[in-house]
Amino acid sequence: MIDLAARRPSLTPAQLTEGLTPSARFAGVSFENYQPNPAFPSQVQARDALEAFAQQASRSGRGGGFRLFKRPPPEGQGLYLDGGFGVGKTHLLASTYHAAVNRARPATAALMSFQDLMYLIGALGMARAVESFKNHDLLLIDEFELDDPGNTHMANTFLGQLMPGGTSVVATSNTEPGALGQGRFNARDFERQIKGIASRFQNLRLDGPDYRQRGAAPAQTMTEAEFSAWQKRQNPATLALLAHRDLSHLLLEVHPSRFARLLSGVGALGISNLTPMRDQNVALRFVHFIDKLYDLGLGAAFSGVGLGQLFDESYKHGAYAKKYSRALSRLSEMLAEARTS
Repeated sequence: MIDLAARRPSLTPAQLTEGLTPSARFAGVSFENYQPNPAFPSQVQARDALEAFAQQASRSGRGGGFRLFKRPPPEGQGLYLDGGFGVGKTHLLASTYHAAVNRARPATAALMSFQDLMYLIGALGMARAVESFKNHDLLLIDEFELDDPGNTHMANTFLGQLMPGGTSVVATSNTEPGALGQGRFNARDFERQIKGIASRFQNLRLDGPDYRQRGAAPAQTMTEAEFSAWQKRQNPATLALLAHRDLSHLLLEVHPSRFARLLSGVGALGISNLTPMRDQNVALRFVHFIDKLYDLGLGAAFSGVGLGQLFDESYKHGAYAKKYSRALSRLSEMLAEARTS
């Protein structure tokens, strides 16, 4: 069994920019296997727009060979996909990556979450981060969030230096289910928050319900008997078990940019005795860890308090409400998967 609590992984600056590709959960997705909800035409429209965008990115390669007079590349284009949880935004984003890099003239592309980008810029510094991506044709940013002034400033600076050089950007944003526009990305907010970059982005809405909960109530945490039965079904050589309290201590000691390395070699993770998190710093680390666990497609099981008690009620209505809602949606999906694995 893997002793996750004993790990303290490290990463070099170069390793931070390696492997920025769709995660294991989205390795096999494509535009062809995206299943739009027929009740929401915007899903088909978004798929078609992204497919065309991927084709354009593949054709906009910067070219090779020596030319005496090189024309500067045209400015990169931007597409912003705004929608609720579980409508397939990440599926479409990963499909865009696959389509762009698998053509006869492949694009140079990278895919990461907005939070991963912020951690990367913090670790490398702005100048080195821009240098790392300046020759990319396409940058795909999942879960773009304008909920922190510092992050907003870094995003503004980073994209403002990158896109004029020819890098196109596709970004996604989460919308609170049923929020009726509250907290959503829109053109006016973008002009206010990302002033000089707003004109480079076309904003697309992606409507629909959370597919993770279609036709069923959200999954509940496992009973002790269920958790024990799940554990017996796992491969002990790649299984890690950790109490929630011990996980919280571990996540405060390991930088979030290293969470993927922390989970290296893990096939399944069981977190027992979930308890309410009253410290928002602890809660946000946990949320980012759940995002990474979900993206990596690892098996996961959870016991303890119900999902509705996990985060303080005030968190769900504050600046980071979208992060918590996304985490609850993904926890629900992973629990449902654990019960059938």
